[in-house]
Amino acid sequence: MIIFLSKIWRFLGTAFCFAIFGLGGIIIASLWLPFYRLKYKNDEDKRKQACRYAVHLTFKSFVWLMYIVGVTKVDVKGLEVLKRAKGKIIIANHPSLIDVVVLISIVKNADCIVKHSLLQNVFTRGIIKNTGYISNADPEDLITDCKTSLEKGCNLIIFPEGTRTFPGTEFNFKRGAANIALRSEKNFQRVLIKVTPPALTKGLPWYKVPERKIHMKLVVLNEIDTSVYSSQGISKSVRELTREQQRSYREDFAKFDDIFDSA
Repeated sequence: MIIFLSKIWRFLGTAFCFAIFGLGGIIIASLWLPFYRLKYKNDEDKRKQACRYAVHLTFKSFVWLMYIVGVTKVDVKGLEVLKRAKGKIIIANHPSLIDVVVLISIVKNADCIVKHSLLQNVFTRGIIKNTGYISNADPEDLITDCKTSLEKGCNLIIFPEGTRTFPGTEFNFKRGAANIALRSEKNFQRVLIKVTPPALTKGLPWYKVPERKIHMKLVVLNEIDTSVYSSQGISKSVRELTREQQRSYREDFAKFDDIFDSA
């Protein structure tokens, strides 16, 4: 009976949190972020940075809300590395719907690549337009936009898998992250994420709450010097870097608990 009531509570808590998230996105985009258009009307970079910081604070509050209502607990090892990051490409595996929310709640000046379809979503388009998050609509401009963002000191969050993964499947990295890193001459700051029990994953709707509270663990791994992969042609270097990071993530995830406990 206690387990059943706990599950009902977490179902209601999850519904409440996502309702607040959606409503909050509309309110922030229509009432808070436009203020920065007036304050920094002659400085677009400062305006975008201020908007990103506002989103950072909002996501931090959302993660706190999910903890308070008993839906999710988040533990991070290596937190200070992410807080101090500047002009880094932060890569991570992508097991759940809230991965990017948690990362942006930690990284103050975070930029990210978003699906073009989100610009048509009433809950997200205002935030994307104000923050200047990079759309994937035009592949030719994508790398240029990423390089420009990194040169300005923004931290670019990328999920090399490209989408959330099904629980129990092996990592399958696409080449986009490596392509951006090598063409921008930037290193990878690696983050490994584990969610137990599996929840908010691909193919699993939000209302399918698990038997117990979601526990998300993040551990910041070593930074990868991508320049060692640039001695060959760009296409070959991209393939090699992608393949090496995919292999490394598979090995590290297999011993996640040991890495997390020793971090």
